[in-house]
Amino acid sequence: MSRRLLIAALALAFALPARAHAQIQTPGSNGVEVPEPEAEIFMSALQYIKRLHMQEFNDSTLWTRALTGLLESLDDPYATVFTPDEVKDFDEETTGNYAGIGISISQLNDHVTVTTVFRGAPASAAGLEVGDVIVGVNQHESGTWTTDEASDSIRGPIGTTVQLRVTREGVGQPITFTMKRDSVHVTAVQWDVLPDNIGYLSLDRVARNSAQEVLQAVDSMADTRGVIIDLRRNPGGYLDEALNISDVFLGRGSVLASTRSRGGALSSGSTSEESYRGRMRAHILGKPIIILVDRYSASAAEIVTGALQDHDRALVLGERTFGKGIVQSVLQLPFGRELRITTGSWHTPLGRSLHRNRDVGGNLLEENLDTFPAVTTPAGRAIKAGGGIFPDLEVDMDSLSVVEQELISVANDKKVPLPQKEAEASFARAKALRDAGLPPSVDAATLDAHMKGLEAAGLPPEVASKPEVRAYLGWRLRVAVADRFDHIADATVLRMERDNVLTRAVELMRASQTQGDLFDDAAKAKASTAPATTATVVPAPN
Repeated sequence: MSRRLLIAALALAFALPARAHAQIQTPGSNGVEVPEPEAEIFMSALQYIKRLHMQEFNDSTLWTRALTGLLESLDDPYATVFTPDEVKDFDEETTGNYAGIGISISQLNDHVTVTTVFRGAPASAAGLEVGDVIVGVNQHESGTWTTDEASDSIRGPIGTTVQLRVTREGVGQPITFTMKRDSVHVTAVQWDVLPDNIGYLSLDRVARNSAQEVLQAVDSMADTRGVIIDLRRNPGGYLDEALNISDVFLGRGSVLASTRSRGGALSSGSTSEESYRGRMRAHILGKPIIILVDRYSASAAEIVTGALQDHDRALVLGERTFGKGIVQSVLQLPFGRELRITTGSWHTPLGRSLHRNRDVGGNLLEENLDTFPAVTTPAGRAIKAGGGIFPDLEVDMDSLSVVEQELISVANDKKVPLPQKEAEASFARAKALRDAGLPPSVDAATLDAHMKGLEAAGLPPEVASKPEVRAYLGWRLRVAVADRFDHIADATVLRMERDNVLTRAVELMRASQTQGDLFDDAAKAKASTAPATTATVVPAPN
């Protein structure tokens, strides 16, 4: 089906009367031809189903199902239509922008509690503090609300006023704060300097302003021995931001990526190719870089990784990436809806396709890794091509032991909310340590109290009493406490106790002075391990 016919069919779904017209007007078009017999057949069938089918359907249901069937027929697992609410949620998730007062809230000890106050946001300016318990929003009492109910009431249009009443430890009466809602941006970048002067940057999505945030972080780590960029579980985001992030490291004139796609949304449908080149000076030249990826690194995250890998600018560690190397066009539909369809594909600077073929359900199709071609980088390194990014050095993720798996299973069966209990215990411990000016830690008394709390919530004593269970939960609690401090280095070092990929990256960085050293050491490590002899199909992430 051509894109013109697709747009016409969507216009039909929202605009046609009982008898179809031969020419349909769509936004920005001069009229799209639709064969009248097919349009009449469709409309007649729709009317018969509506009037005569034994099961009664309203118009909205029939139109929605017709549109769903149209998209399913494309065999495009990424094609979708968003409702206005879904458009809003998607934009917030990918941009990090929303209208509110700039706080994060959690349900702690049955109370909606402020767990983060973002710098520069209305809440910070008003004096709201971490630990404040929200008991009222505007004229409503909110003591029994869920976090979703509180969030819905606190958010609102930019410039409007919201009033919060909170209780605060050590203050006898509730405190009232009146704030004007504003645009709030939640950064996607976290960075810090690890022991041995190793820079660490984590990017959890490629959001609006991510490139500028990455640039600022990289410049702040200019004196480190090298930088580790963590793109694991990064689902992607804005592709122009991905190109700008690549530009930070590759610089003016470097090919960042290319696309092969059909033209504009309502064009003649001809295929075009376009390359994207760097426009700024490269930063941290001479510093070695390692990128961490896994099976959930996708889309824009793969563009960044592929660009740096092709130019020999970064060593890639971890797992083969998701393989979402497609160009998606976003088309505005009537009544606030959006259509997103695949119109092309992304390729790395050396021409590698990033896309892995999937069925309409998103499941990977069979593939034979032995048949995949390879490309050669400027430094003479051979990189496998065939969808997704293949790491220069594969490193397995840490897995739970049998005892730890049993703990998770029992906790689920008994409905013991492990994450919530950890949040409550870590919140109290972190607050006490910050008030005393002490670094993050978990002492025996805190862990004992946490374990007793889990038993009270339903965790069987025979499970809680196992030394391996106590050690595992103690590690999780230490990480949770460290996460509540401003700097991420402490929590990152603690995670390394169970993070094989990051641990391997730090080991390689410690032993290397240059990017070439990293490649040489990784090649030696790869040669010392037996290569896989059979091709496997990796399940697609949910």
